[in-house]
Amino acid sequence: MKRWRLPLALSVMLLGLAAPTAAHADTPVTAPASRSATAAAAAAADPASLVNPLLGTSNAGNTFPGADTPFGMVSWSPDTSSRPPGGNYAYSDNVVTGFSLNHLSGPGCGAMGDIPVLPTTGTVDGAATQTFSHSSESADAGAYAVTLGNGVKTELTTTARSGMARFTFPSTTQANLLFKLNADKATNLHFTKVSSTEVSGSVDAGLFCASAPSYTAYFDMVFDQPMTGNGSFNGGNSVTFNTTGNRVVQAKVGLSYVSIAGATANRAAENAGWDFNGTRTAAHNAWNSVLGKIAISGGTSDQQKVFYTSLYHSLLHPNLLSDSDGKYWGFDHQVHTVSGRQKAQYGTYSGWDIYRTQAQLEALVAPQQASDSAQSLVNDYAQAGFFPKWSLNSAETQVMNGDPGPAIVADYYAFGARDFDTSAAKNAMVKQGTTSNPIRMGLDLQTKYGYLPSDGSYPKDFYGSVATLLEYSAQDFATSAFAGALGDTTTRSQFANRAQDWRNVFNTSSGFMQPKQTNGSWTSGFNPTSSDQFVEGTSWQYTGAVPHNIRGLADAMGGNAKMATYLDSVLSDLGGSGGSHADLGNEPSIELPWEYDYIGQPWKTQQIVRKVQDQLWPNDPANWKVGNDDLGTMSAWYVWSAMGFYPETPGTSDLALGSPLFTKVSVTLGNGKTITVNAPQAADNAPYVQSATLNGANWNNAYLPASFATGGGTLDLTLGTTANTNWATAASSAPPSYNGDGGAKPPGPPAGRTGPVTSANGGKCLDDNAASTANGSKIQIWSCNSSPAQQVTVAGDGTLRILGKCVEVTGNGGSANGTLVELWDCNGGTNQKWTYTTSTGAVRNPQSGRCLDVPNATTTDGTQLEIWDCNGANNQKWSLPS
Repeated sequence: MKRWRLPLALSVMLLGLAAPTAAHADTPVTAPASRSATAAAAAAADPASLVNPLLGTSNAGNTFPGADTPFGMVSWSPDTSSRPPGGNYAYSDNVVTGFSLNHLSGPGCGAMGDIPVLPTTGTVDGAATQTFSHSSESADAGAYAVTLGNGVKTELTTTARSGMARFTFPSTTQANLLFKLNADKATNLHFTKVSSTEVSGSVDAGLFCASAPSYTAYFDMVFDQPMTGNGSFNGGNSVTFNTTGNRVVQAKVGLSYVSIAGATANRAAENAGWDFNGTRTAAHNAWNSVLGKIAISGGTSDQQKVFYTSLYHSLLHPNLLSDSDGKYWGFDHQVHTVSGRQKAQYGTYSGWDIYRTQAQLEALVAPQQASDSAQSLVNDYAQAGFFPKWSLNSAETQVMNGDPGPAIVADYYAFGARDFDTSAAKNAMVKQGTTSNPIRMGLDLQTKYGYLPSDGSYPKDFYGSVATLLEYSAQDFATSAFAGALGDTTTRSQFANRAQDWRNVFNTSSGFMQPKQTNGSWTSGFNPTSSDQFVEGTSWQYTGAVPHNIRGLADAMGGNAKMATYLDSVLSDLGGSGGSHADLGNEPSIELPWEYDYIGQPWKTQQIVRKVQDQLWPNDPANWKVGNDDLGTMSAWYVWSAMGFYPETPGTSDLALGSPLFTKVSVTLGNGKTITVNAPQAADNAPYVQSATLNGANWNNAYLPASFATGGGTLDLTLGTTANTNWATAASSAPPSYNGDGGAKPPGPPAGRTGPVTSANGGKCLDDNAASTANGSKIQIWSCNSSPAQQVTVAGDGTLRILGKCVEVTGNGGSANGTLVELWDCNGGTNQKWTYTTSTGAVRNPQSGRCLDVPNATTTDGTQLEIWDCNGANNQKWSLPS
């Protein structure tokens, strides 16, 4: 988001992070690219040591460099004089105004930065600031330190809900800590000296993007030596120490959004002693626990640092809201207590941003936290009557557009975070998407017209009509996918069909998404480089924003060649110049490079993604190229791309393929399974896939099966320095697109038709052996005879049904060549889903990416069908009921 509108012991406390058919011919593999002299040969043993929190603190990245733990409540970090939004720290500044207790990483509006503390010496001056230089500063995962111009060394670290500081003053009788309570326009300031070694207080804060104050922050701080004085100044308070005998003053602070008692208990529960070094080590270890879920080998030193820093930034939010006793302040302005299987309540969701990348990554590497995040959103709905769109702690700010909450929950579920009340979540999604609420703005107009009109001849409460409809379309599809995963075919079809409303704002004459008026005419004076009726982008950038049905978009444009021309043009510059090019530093453009995979040109995805990585992601804090990190969204994009794939379609675990930066990537999933990507030739100048195998079998598809993200597997890639324009280019090699009715169906026969399915290989019919309804009955070819065993229904959910049961790839996840096809109870599994392409006659199982095949092209009655690499041969061509 760039802008806004108005209308462990310690480790436990740190969140518990603990004989085949011929395939496409490939071009010769190019010689392996030479690896950089700085490339690492083995996986990083201490990934937290590779994190540089200063990355992202320039060019509106708006991240912060201070101390924190994964998803922690406390982020104790310096604020500098220009006080950029969220992170409150600019790398170009050289003046610190204070060290505050909480921050947002990378938004486009200011908020948090509450209760800053600044060490000074001499006479108390509430307006004091202090100079610093980067040469006297260090920032690590879980720790921050700087020596200020006044000689005071400040060292910071945290637990999940508390912070610890070590201030080394000069020898003086007037060593001060200034509590600048009114920072960032905080109000209702309270400060109490509890004893000679303890102070506490609170402030009302929020004001994100000019929204109303939304929370109260409470703190309790204790010191390891007594104060010698205390006082107040305009907007704050001070405490003073005599450091002539002991120059080091240590402080521990608890934070709470419930009460001072909660803040006190958080501090006591998570950091009972005075071991600063031990606390810092525990924070470092907490980061290693989660960063270590993704092990990388190879790449340059810079690439490894950018990778782990990006993963780090991806896991700062959402933040803990509940105290150590489980209490939290809810959306209904009441205190609640976490119960049942939920471990903690979380808040602060940059919804417009994170549903595209960050939510999926959170679920991949931190499934318990993601499950709790999902339950937190369900709780928010129960308390407020809506899923939040952009929430700050326990309040909705109404920043940005769309309806991303349901998509976030669906993303969590798709990538393996499923320990939450899924039934309540689905019911809430349906209600939010069908009844009036403060988030789904313009629902009545979309229901009436099938789009959001751009003219003002009626009351409207949304903005960016075209952009908002495209957001709703993608987010409706996520709800559809979630409902389908839970077996609710009615809801799946309902939302999958409405997810095609994007067609109503696509002008086939111009080839662009355009605003449309109430009377159905296109708004006059349309300019595709204009941001009118778009949000943080233009029609050039938004026309590709149909992540769930890129096949449908390409067909609407007039075919793959037209889509390729659009992508070539918009991606010819990566910085958004003139509004006619993609801005790969901001969310509306980040899916575009992956869309070549869908139109038979995956080598261009590999090429463009590498350009983005090289041009926009330097290991250089002073020359950061990406814009707002938006609570880890842009960083998560980098992590996905560096691993070699991307979650293009919201609410699914579909992964479009690129190529990895590293020779090996290994992801340890929450279920104990492992994702492994081997690419021995990986190098910066070798992004091009020459060939691939998946779990030892040839893989000629520009995507990974849906089961890969949650069930694991091994992808082996041969990479090279020149593009292989034959690999994964067939129509059957494209990632799934979803064309309505809840099924992944490129244009073909309408759902609901029943009749014979015939093979181009000998004209035999698909047949259920002996018309049996027993599970495991073989699906075979047989001479066509119009029997019930040959009456196949093309169902709306993407299944093929005979006698009320489903045609299934055996083994509940089998994906290897030669896996047999059987009849089984319909269960919603992806091994029972099939897509059909009219032009090729291919019937493909999207889970495996392989096609329904008559073995060895035989015409013998009773031959059981199987799946095999899609190749366009007659034994893989079928005619469905017409």
